[in-house]
Amino acid sequence: MATNRFFCEICNKGFQREQNLQLHKRGHNLPWKLKQRTNKDQVKKKVYICPEKSCVHHDPARALGDLTGIKKHFSRKHGEKKWKCDKCSKKYAVISDWKAHSKICGSRDYRCDCGTLFSREPSSIYRFLLE
Repeated sequence: MATNRFFCEICNKGFQREQNLQLHKRGHNLPWKLKQRTNKDQVKKKVYICPEKSCVHHDPARALGDLTGIKKHFSRKHGEKKWKCDKCSKKYAVISDWKAHSKICGSRDYRCDCGTLFSREPSSIYRFLLE
């Protein structure tokens, strides 16, 4: 369990983060300012670049901040789409995307003034218009 390292000099309330203490001080109408890091204080943050050289996320300036994020990005944008929705045939490369889609596919229907029911999938509207 984390302990409080920063304490308010007015009421002795403790906080784990200095920023939270600074925000708390506003309630006492004390002058406050969030501490800015100097160049020597800055910590190099690890970034994850896309291995695909033509991808915008291959540039370290546009890299993603966590390993899971870059893995999902790579699968979504450059990988094979292995999972297919049984209802609308849309394909997904990330299983969590497929599962989330499968839960709502076909459940968001809209009724036209003529009585026809449409799902959010544009293909159902185009099919109706072509009939």
